[in-house]
Amino acid sequence: MENGGGDLEAKIEMLLNVEKQMRQVGDVAGTRKAVTDILQLCFEAGAWRTLNDQIVLISKRRGQLKQAVQAMVQQAMQYIDQTPDLDTKIELIKTLNSVSAGKIYVEIERARLIKKLAKIKEEQGLIAEAADLMQEVAVETFGAMAKTEKIAFILEQVRLCLDREDYVRAQILSRKISPRVFEADTSKEKKKPKEGEAIVEEAPADIPSLLELKKIYYQLMIRYYAHSNNYLEICRCYKSIYEIPSVKEDPAQWIPVLRKICWYLVLAPHDPMQSSLLNSTLDDKNLSEIPHFRLLLKQLVTMEVIQWTALWDTFKDEFENERNMLGGSLGEKAAEDLKLRVIEHEAEKHLSDMVVSKALVAKIDRPMGRKVATKFTRRQWSTKPHSKFETLMILGEVGNLLSALVAIRNKFLNVEITDWLRQN
Repeated sequence: MENGGGDLEAKIEMLLNVEKQMRQVGDVAGTRKAVTDILQLCFEAGAWRTLNDQIVLISKRRGQLKQAVQAMVQQAMQYIDQTPDLDTKIELIKTLNSVSAGKIYVEIERARLIKKLAKIKEEQGLIAEAADLMQEVAVETFGAMAKTEKIAFILEQVRLCLDREDYVRAQILSRKISPRVFEADTSKEKKKPKEGEAIVEEAPADIPSLLELKKIYYQLMIRYYAHSNNYLEICRCYKSIYEIPSVKEDPAQWIPVLRKICWYLVLAPHDPMQSSLLNSTLDDKNLSEIPHFRLLLKQLVTMEVIQWTALWDTFKDEFENERNMLGGSLGEKAAEDLKLRVIEHEAEKHLSDMVVSKALVAKIDRPMGRKVATKFTRRQWSTKPHSKFETLMILGEVGNLLSALVAIRNKFLNVEITDWLRQN
């Protein structure tokens, strides 16, 4: 036995007898006090091994009261940060974890212990072990845990999965959080629980607020969507961060976010959601603070031809500067995808011109809700050879037509695509 020797052992024996008497008569307050006094004696004597032994012994005593075990675990958790070394800290956490396992009345304490242990593993570089530890606990089923603490715990699970590049599990865990939970009005007074309902505990002081958790949530989702280069979803995440009051009130925060929104809108393939976000962003008055990006978005909503070389020369520095801004680089494929979006925009413009000039007949595919090319006019068909380019247009596959444009663009890097389309 550590510091204290036989004197400490005698005092513990005496308190154990008191605890037994209080427990047998069902005195909750007396049992709780005897248990916590034993732990305090061990802590003050620096007898960490004895402390661990007493925790296990007390928890296994016959007919032990739940309130006594709960008080014991809560008391011992206060000693974790005061342990003399890392090994002692880990041993105490593991002891408390084993004692609280399977006991619903200390499930919140066990979740906090697991989180502490996972943090230690992460600091040791054992990311996989830390992630596995965190996934042992399903805090979404804890009725007494504060909502913000639940969200923070799940977000930590998601973060560790992303760190170990387990994107499938990260997505599954992220779905446990509904984005609507961040829209709750925190200014309203909390309702008192009805009779029979669990009393919700207050979240620890180190748990972020709901709006701070919202920002963390979308930052993690950006990391997830960046893995698959899902530019539209990344844009929507930045849009949600942009709408947070603390961000929107500070130009140092919202300008980098708005820049990212603009870039990912340009990178995202055209669809109704992208078009809606593009127009709503153009209506944002804050966009006037970054006129370069307003010009970039304006080019996408007009049917004017975008010259890739001119656009790249204009925005190359801004594009490369993103790595020094909030969120970092736009991704390895971003420059290549940006060029692809510009080519698609040019193709769409020229296809529209050909339809208007009746060089190409088009109709609405109503069940699919899209326009498809059907055939050339008789004059063009009779006077021109059946190239792959023309054949695809006749078949009415605009998607395949655009793919063909992309496939052959490498053969015409030194020729303007607009001139090439006119010649054909």
